[in-house]
Amino acid sequence: MALAFASSSSSSAPTAFSGSSFPFSSSSSELKAPQIGSLRLLDQDRTHALSRAVNFSQRRCSVKPVNAEPKRNDSIVPLAATIAAPEVVEKVEVEDYERLAKELEDASPLEIIDKALEKFGNDIGIAFSGAEDVALIEYAHLTGRPYRVFSLDTGRLNPETYQLFDQVEKHYGIRIEYMFPDAVEVQALVRNKGLFSFYEDGHQECCRVRKVRPLRRALKGLRAWITGQRKDQSPGTRSEIPIVQVDPVFEGMDGGIGSLVKWNPVANVQGQDIWNFLRTMNVPVNSLHSKGYVSIGCEPCTRPVLPGQHEREGRWWWESSGQTGSIRSMPSENCN
Repeated sequence: MALAFASSSSSSAPTAFSGSSFPFSSSSSELKAPQIGSLRLLDQDRTHALSRAVNFSQRRCSVKPVNAEPKRNDSIVPLAATIAAPEVVEKVEVEDYERLAKELEDASPLEIIDKALEKFGNDIGIAFSGAEDVALIEYAHLTGRPYRVFSLDTGRLNPETYQLFDQVEKHYGIRIEYMFPDAVEVQALVRNKGLFSFYEDGHQECCRVRKVRPLRRALKGLRAWITGQRKDQSPGTRSEIPIVQVDPVFEGMDGGIGSLVKWNPVANVQGQDIWNFLRTMNVPVNSLHSKGYVSIGCEPCTRPVLPGQHEREGRWWWESSGQTGSIRSMPSENCN
């Protein structure tokens, strides 16, 4: 079989193979060293190149750009961030009611009530006893502003007074907010002293349970109230009633003495002028007035007055003259 390894016929030609040895085995050892050495040189060159590249990169990173942001000092930032902004205190204007009372001294009841309703809106209420203070409701109605009316139902009022309540609600299209005494307190009072204890030991305790405490609860829901108190009703205790004042006794919704404003728009009006106004405006009035009653309270404690008698003489007539028409022993809780 002829192969590429076949020898030439000439004997002088060099032999391509010797025995069974690999043709390049004799020269492989000579090539190995240079090849290995060249690989080592290549590795060294790569190492040097990598080292130079790293050094260059480090040098380049150490160069700060012109517009670079300064390095942040984290130890300072938290302190700066905790600096509190100056507190802004809102100034609350305090109304000078003594000055306002002087300004309104010559104002009409209509002007005064309009001012009160404008200032306090839904936080003011008109106290209605079922007597000539219906004039307050008429004045409020004439202002054209919304208004609230509340009344104390003691449980001992005249039937005519309850009838007036109903007539007033229908005439003005309103709902009177009735306040009632605490049932437990009334029960204890009646069980311990009977239904007419006030004829024996004075009306103060009964008034306190049936009128004063319910009034306190009513006023706690308001910031101001409007009363029908007049200077000529009781010269001894009401001669210095101002048109408007910070209530010295009762508390309003914000709590504490000074939190309630009391308006007395008819303080300077004479009783006869009130009646002229009521007749002119043709408003509902208590039918008891036509029977000689002037000042009207609870049924057991009110009676008609005679000609020439003061209107307050029809209240608590059995008590001493020093207390007739007023509660001098407890002026801070007047329940007239």
